[in-house]
Amino acid sequence: MPTVSLSTVSGEERVSQPKLGPRWLLPSAVVSELGEVRTDRSGRLRRTARDWVVDFSCFLLAVFIGLLAAETVGKEENLAPALAAVDQMLGALACAAVWLRRRRPVELAVALLLVSLFSNTAGGACLVAFFTVTVHRPFKYAAWLGGIATAAMPVFFWLRPDPDLPFAASIAFTALLNAAAIGWGMFVRSKRQLLLSLRDQVRRAETEAALRAEQAQRLAREAIAREMHDVLAHRLTLLSVHAGALEFRPDAPREETVRAAGVIRESAHEALQDLREIIGVLRAGESDDAGRPQPTLGAVEGLVAESRQAGMKVVLDLRVTDPAAVPASVGRTAYRIAQEGLTNARKHAPGAEVTVSMAGGPGAGLAVAVLNPPPPGPVPPVPGSGQGLIGLTERATLAGGTLEHGRESDGGFAVRAWLPWGG
Repeated sequence: MPTVSLSTVSGEERVSQPKLGPRWLLPSAVVSELGEVRTDRSGRLRRTARDWVVDFSCFLLAVFIGLLAAETVGKEENLAPALAAVDQMLGALACAAVWLRRRRPVELAVALLLVSLFSNTAGGACLVAFFTVTVHRPFKYAAWLGGIATAAMPVFFWLRPDPDLPFAASIAFTALLNAAAIGWGMFVRSKRQLLLSLRDQVRRAETEAALRAEQAQRLAREAIAREMHDVLAHRLTLLSVHAGALEFRPDAPREETVRAAGVIRESAHEALQDLREIIGVLRAGESDDAGRPQPTLGAVEGLVAESRQAGMKVVLDLRVTDPAAVPASVGRTAYRIAQEGLTNARKHAPGAEVTVSMAGGPGAGLAVAVLNPPPPGPVPPVPGSGQGLIGLTERATLAGGTLEHGRESDGGFAVRAWLPWGG
């Protein structure tokens, strides 16, 4: 039975494709629904290997039932030899017509039903036609054909009674064969519809996952724009104040002029660095936490302490040359990476020891890593996971760095990032 699933592992959302198997093992009608239409020169669907096997089996079944019926025809006392020969000839033609069952299943079933009213040896081919109609057409067609065949049985067996079975037993046995053919066709049709519905579910799940990823990226950009607003406003306000002082006090002492010019240069440089991260980011509306102070690299120790107080096992490895010299944007991004990594470890690997490491210096960049081993026990899946890692990747890219995340060889999970830190 084909399967499909949505699984979440350590913050990564994956869509499992349905296990359909090799295409040559599928019916041509299913293959065409899956988008792989193959036709012959006449424009009809090309049979797969499975179709050839099924068609040959149906032909053999029709021939086998026809041969059994031919023995019964030979035992009928009131049947003329010429009529017995016509019966067998019609049965042979009906068996040969089974190879046309995929082209016009309803028309073939109607024709074989009429033939079976006069030919006992055409009964096997009529059963195959009923099965084909049930598989390829809505159930109402099979119901009409089965009803007509059942209504005609008493007349047929009254005119040509079975020499081996009583009248009622002959009707019951033939009706049972028709019901079995139609029931098996319903089972095959429902299985095909289930397979195609699983395919549609996979497509919808992939579309929804892509939309969620796109929405997460947009929300991450908006959050970065809101977060950087206060920093840029502070830099530009400081620059404006000192520039205004130089404009209105041209006779200020040289020391004050040099100091104000230095502040202007530093403020302009920092503003350009911050502005570089949010170019192209659409500004969203202000949120309730827009006025709160932004975290820096120095707040990582407090973040680790809070996690330890919450019961987590956290090891902090801080090897930064000059933490105070880390640019505010880089420190803020490193803090967010550590925060999201600890959050993911708490959700997907509770009880495991988490290692947070930061190393680097001016000119070499800042490397951030959050590692956790496999969880000590089974962890239930967390719905909606993976959005935070998408936002972190977007944040690191806008900062000019890179971020990678995924499973380790030992089954743990790792988040590694590199952020630029100019000299």
